[in-house]
Amino acid sequence: MENPNYPYSIRDVHISDPFILADETSGLYYTYVQFIDAQRFPDARMEEPCFYVFKSPDLFHWSEPKVCFRKGDFWADLDYWAPECHLWKGRYYLISSFRAKGTYRGCQCLVSDHPEGPFEPVGDGPVTPKGWHCLDGTLFIDDDGKPWMVFCHEWMQVYDGQICAVRLSDDLARAISAPEILFRASEAPWRGRGAADGGLVTDGPFLYRLKTGTLIMLWSSFSERGEYTVGYARSASGTIHGPWVQEEIPLYALDGGHAMLFQTFEGKLMMSIHCPNIHEKKRILLFEMEELGDKLAVINEVTGNWYHSAGGSAKHWHYDTPCAEDFESETAANRGENRN
Repeated sequence: MENPNYPYSIRDVHISDPFILADETSGLYYTYVQFIDAQRFPDARMEEPCFYVFKSPDLFHWSEPKVCFRKGDFWADLDYWAPECHLWKGRYYLISSFRAKGTYRGCQCLVSDHPEGPFEPVGDGPVTPKGWHCLDGTLFIDDDGKPWMVFCHEWMQVYDGQICAVRLSDDLARAISAPEILFRASEAPWRGRGAADGGLVTDGPFLYRLKTGTLIMLWSSFSERGEYTVGYARSASGTIHGPWVQEEIPLYALDGGHAMLFQTFEGKLMMSIHCPNIHEKKRILLFEMEELGDKLAVINEVTGNWYHSAGGSAKHWHYDTPCAEDFESETAANRGENRN
């Protein structure tokens, strides 16, 4: 029976760059988007740029969208891309890229006392370097408890896209170090020339420490066949400074990417991506993962969205009819009734 609080199936959620926040305080999962299905949710449609939040008790059944940030007098009105939410010092920080006409794209933090917002800007502008075209900022806390912004220096500006980092002030309002280039797209053996003019793309960095203590970074680019792809690198020093050694075989290469990792409330390690990399067809894929020493591997995709939404070389093998199989019983709406 459908739970009226969570009527939106993960098989219907149209999303780019899905970031899942597992919030222990509320016992709910949250994800953030810059667009919604306006036909399905006409009352939620905003005329000004904004972010919406969805919440879920089980990752499969989601709430209707709620506005959690609106532009107002904020400086940027373009490129509200890849929002992700991190808990830092008891507050929730929404990180995204932003741009105004005639300016470079930069990454900035928004803050709230609740994962549903409302969020407010932190600082006076982007923390990424002035004069750099940047996107896909993510938060990393080092072993000394110091915050860093890891981000992409756009391939359009530098041709061979970069993954970079800057140290942040404790309030995440400004950079307090010079930018450091961690690695370039050309260093990955699996990468191809995804852009029409041969530029090498870096997208979606996300850092995670394995049980062995090894620090890895997931990131996305395009394979030689032009398919959006997730790979990862290991830090040889165990710190953000690297050097970063690229894994030869990607984690996923069927036109899906912008990955991140999170722990479910039951302790399972999960990876989320969007697939395929075609805007109007993008859906969440959720993979149960396992750590094999210093390697990361997929156990199973759990949403069923691959069934009809797989892209790239898999598009000739997927099924025209969406999967009709019910989600496993342990994720039924009854759990949602206990987590309203």
